[in-house]
Amino acid sequence: MKNFKTTILGVVLAASSFSLSAQQYMPSENTPVHIRAAVESSERSAEDSARDATRRPAEVLTLADLNEGDHIIELSALGQYYSTIISAAIGSEGQLDMYDLPPWSRFGADENGNAFADSHANADYTMEFYHQTSYAENVDAVYNINSYHDLLPTGVETEQMNDLLFAALKPGGKYLIIDHRAPDGSDWSDSEELHRIDPALVIEEVTAAGFELLTESALLSNPDDDNSTPVFGIEGPSDRLLLIFRKPN
Repeated sequence: MKNFKTTILGVVLAASSFSLSAQQYMPSENTPVHIRAAVESSERSAEDSARDATRRPAEVLTLADLNEGDHIIELSALGQYYSTIISAAIGSEGQLDMYDLPPWSRFGADENGNAFADSHANADYTMEFYHQTSYAENVDAVYNINSYHDLLPTGVETEQMNDLLFAALKPGGKYLIIDHRAPDGSDWSDSEELHRIDPALVIEEVTAAGFELLTESALLSNPDDDNSTPVFGIEGPSDRLLLIFRKPN
C-alpha cells in the first residue's frame, strides 16, 4: 500500500481530466425519463456535468437497467458523481447504499459520503472493507465504477467480497463493473501503478462467485488509449471496460 495515495489521486484525476471538455453531452434518445431527469438535475455540479461527455452516464445506467424504486449498492462512492444521479433516478421509493474503503478517510470520503446521506432520504453511507460488510439482502444491483483495480492494493479480499455481493443480490440482480482497461494477460500487475485492470481477470473472479456474464460493452472503449500508460497521464479518455453480470434465477 506504499503507493496508495498515488492510486487514489489517480482515480480522482482520471475522473476529472476532462472536466473542462468543450463537448456538450446530450443523453441518447432512448434514455428512460427517470434517468434523463437525473442526469439533467440541477443538483449536479457543473464540474460533474462537464465529465458526462466521456463518462456517458445516461447510456451506462440505461444499459444497466436502472429503474425507479431499485435498491442499489454502490461500491466506491468517492466523489458522489454517480451517487447523485442514482439517488435521483431511483426516487423516494428506492434505496442507495454507498460504500467507501477506510483508507479513503484521509481524502475526506467519509465526511462527504455522510454529508450526502444526511441530505438524501433514500441514501445510506458506510465506510468499511468490502469483504467484511453485512450488505442488505435482495438488492437489485451492485455498481462498482472505476475502482475494481483498487481492491487488491487496499487489502480487499475480492473472492470473499464477490461471494457476499452474490448473496446480497436478488435472483436476476445485476452487477455492473466499469474500470480502466489494462493489457490482456496483465492480471493485477498494473492495478497499483497504472490504475488499470485486466478484463479477463475481472470476469474470472466474478463468474467464480456464481455470476454469469450478461454484457461486455464497448460503450466506454477508446482505441487511442494503448492501455500501457497511467490513466491520469494520458490525453483523451481512458479505454474502459464495461461489464454487466447477472445472478442466475
